[in-house]
Amino acid sequence: MSLEIPTEIKPWLNIFHPLLMFALLGVSVYALYLGVKVRQTRYAVGEVKKELIKGKFNNRHYQIGSILLGLMVVGTLIGMGATYINNQKLFLGPHLLAGLGMTGMIAVSASLSPYMQKGLDWARYTHIVLNSTLLALFAWQAVSGIQIILNILSKL
Repeated sequence: MSLEIPTEIKPWLNIFHPLLMFALLGVSVYALYLGVKVRQTRYAVGEVKKELIKGKFNNRHYQIGSILLGLMVVGTLIGMGATYINNQKLFLGPHLLAGLGMTGMIAVSASLSPYMQKGLDWARYTHIVLNSTLLALFAWQAVSGIQIILNILSKL
């Protein structure tokens, strides 16, 4: 199947995915900060706990996580779609496989929310391990993505 995309649009297809993903990497670091604050709130006592509760870190963490889930899935599809449109194939390599793995990880991590809300520690620890791994892979993806962008730019 051949999709004819106007030549003027093709460069934007290559740039939208990396821009979105770099933004999501930053948002992921912010989500980590909020998650740490949620954990501090959970274990704090007295006046410190009252002060931390005012920050509503749990609600903000949940909302940012939901946005990350949706945009990461869409961003993954956009990246794969742009690659396919421009090359009529996907390149099976570490960047694609790690990206698909990350998309699965964030979905599983988000699916643990009902169990964490019930106070189940196994769900919290699994959530933390998945998201820590996800953030490390995300940082690596940024580096490999820059290499891919430079490769694309060298062919222009």
